[in-house]
Amino acid sequence: MDTELSLKHIGDALDQLAGDTSIPRNIRRGAKEAKDILNMKEDALDVRIAKANSILDQLADDPNIPLHGRTLIWNIITQLETVK
Repeated sequence: MDTELSLKHIGDALDQLAGDTSIPRNIRRGAKEAKDILNMKEDALDVRIAKANSILDQLADDPNIPLHGRTLIWNIITQLETVK
């Protein structure tokens, strides 16, 4: 799959996470931050992916996140791992 298309799908998933009002505000803020990092074209792709992955990993460890939010974060991390 094309890298830009993959990043668009990941961005859409992050938007879904950021827009879900059943998820705590700090998790939604982190999802938006991860999307903003992925969209920074001045950084190398692997650096952007590593930064976003780190943020998402921290969010998944938050004890206040509902199960469906954690599952969505894990799916996003899996998608990030496939981007070349």
